[in-house]
Amino acid sequence: MNRLAQSALLFLLGATLLHAATTDLYLRYVKSGLRPLVLLAGAVLIATAAATLWYDHRRGKAAARGEAAVLPHEPRRGEAAVLPHEPRRGEAAVLPHEPRRGEAAVLPHEPRRGEAAVLPHEPRRGEAAVLPHEPRRGEAAAHPHEPRVSWLLTLPVLALILVAPPALGSYSAAHTGTALTKPFGFPDLPDGDPLRLGVADYAGRAVYDDGRSLRGRQLKITGFVTLDRTGTPYLVRMGLNCCAADAQPVKIALTGNVPPVLRPDTWLEVTGRYTPRRTRDPVNDGPIPYLEVTGSRPVATPHDPYDETWNT
Repeated sequence: MNRLAQSALLFLLGATLLHAATTDLYLRYVKSGLRPLVLLAGAVLIATAAATLWYDHRRGKAAARGEAAVLPHEPRRGEAAVLPHEPRRGEAAVLPHEPRRGEAAVLPHEPRRGEAAVLPHEPRRGEAAVLPHEPRRGEAAAHPHEPRVSWLLTLPVLALILVAPPALGSYSAAHTGTALTKPFGFPDLPDGDPLRLGVADYAGRAVYDDGRSLRGRQLKITGFVTLDRTGTPYLVRMGLNCCAADAQPVKIALTGNVPPVLRPDTWLEVTGRYTPRRTRDPVNDGPIPYLEVTGSRPVATPHDPYDETWNT
């Protein structure tokens, strides 16, 4: 991959990051608070691509001017002119074909003892003839190539442009144990029913506060559906610390007026009441509270599918 291709890929990757950060696409990968960093990363990549092209353009123009200005045998700036066969300071003049002291005279093209005569520019046995300034095999003339590992830059570009995987869903939740942890405290809940709660908020109050603040309240909770191996339905929300790589599920088991047919990854808005019934996660044996469902309806996937408040 040459520098031009690298610059093009850097530009595409930067533009893709800017597109993701200016839409909801970035929320599939990182939490909303990291949006400024995604924008900054995209801008830096585009600036790097532009700087690389500008630098290569200047270097090419400088090389063209330098080749035109330097004639054969003309000394470079800061270098003394050396004429052919002229001795340097402190070095005795050696005429062509004149042997040094103690050395036998060797005529031009005369082979040494036991050595075959080699004419100028004649290739040795097993070696291809290489003319002056001719590029070697696999090397482009006057255009050095960068390492092939540079092609790995295409992977994130293709992943973001062509694939754009969805947010983590039922498969990840079914194969990962609940990440429910004890909250630092339980703030007072607002008055009025139905009370809208997050999955993690309900689960934390139901397990670690024994549902004291939930009793007698009509609750409304939104999440996506996942099923375990026995067919038990769960309402799940993936909690996020930083990015999708550290996402973990928090689960609520559903009982009561549950729809007879539930498809995994379907987002539901569930209305129900607290019940002291609990179960254990079959993956990590973590606690999972139940919710007694009184009604439900499918809803669209929220613009931010992750719960960023579950561990606060």
